[in-house]
Amino acid sequence: MLPREFYSKDTVNVAKDLLGKRIIRKIRGVELSGIITETEAYKHKDDPASHAFTKITERNKVMFGEVGIAYVYFTYGMHYCFNIVAKHPKTAAGAVLIRGIEPERGIEMMQKNRKRITLENLTDGPAKLAQALEITKKQYGLDLTKKSDLYITEGIEKPKGIDAASRIGIRDAKDKLWNFKIKIRKEG
Repeated sequence: MLPREFYSKDTVNVAKDLLGKRIIRKIRGVELSGIITETEAYKHKDDPASHAFTKITERNKVMFGEVGIAYVYFTYGMHYCFNIVAKHPKTAAGAVLIRGIEPERGIEMMQKNRKRITLENLTDGPAKLAQALEITKKQYGLDLTKKSDLYITEGIEKPKGIDAASRIGIRDAKDKLWNFKIKIRKEG
């Protein structure tokens, strides 16, 4: 498992460092896993796109707490999104949105959860990923640095080619290139 210190640095750096790490999800005795391929950083007062930008709310309060904790929220009245609290010790709030994984184990269960047969587009978006891994508000506040039904471990060798772009689906702070992505599947 990744230790708490891993998440205790600048949120943007953690978002990059999570690429290539492995997410493990245990559901009803089945282990699902995948390599993290896309993340987005959300900071505090310097980030108007962040849930933590204006104030602490019931929804975002974990972003202001201990690092390495799951921040799961419901959006558009139909989807869950999975984040990990990550911030420098001198920063009040921050989290990394996990936007995509390359499935490894438990693929059949992921396909069933998503009602989808093909691997293409199975977990390449935050709502798709949460649905495939059955991540809901039940995981809100879960300590990801301890072995449980959801945690993050080392994964593949540190990726060399990281693409940086504007974050997806936001109105503010589009100038911040805090969406990070790697490719690990061979095309063709």
